[in-house]
Amino acid sequence: MQSQAIVELSKLPLNHPYKQATLELVYNLRQNLRINQNLESDDRELIMRLEPLYQQDRERAKQEGQQDLIIRLINRRFGETDAALIERIRELSIEQLEGLVEALLDFSVVADLEAWLNQQAG
Repeated sequence: MQSQAIVELSKLPLNHPYKQATLELVYNLRQNLRINQNLESDDRELIMRLEPLYQQDRERAKQEGQQDLIIRLINRRFGETDAALIERIRELSIEQLEGLVEALLDFSVVADLEAWLNQQAG
């Protein structure tokens, strides 16, 4: 039953509301099981199967946090940003977002951001 639930949970889209709520409950279970020193093999297996979901969710949260910070910085520096540019920023990988944070310091105008994004795409 647990295995099937984990499989079904992993198949849900990242932005599905049930996925996020269920992951939070599962992480609490994971933490409670980790605290117990005398785990049964089923519990150890459950923790190992949940670990990839946990890591994936942490990466997603990190990426969203970076995206939000960058968009706030851009809006502060250049004023309200075009929705198309925001969408392009949301499509960047974590590594690209980290590069954008550093590159932002060198941008004088929105065209610099557009050029940087075009360079990343090409």
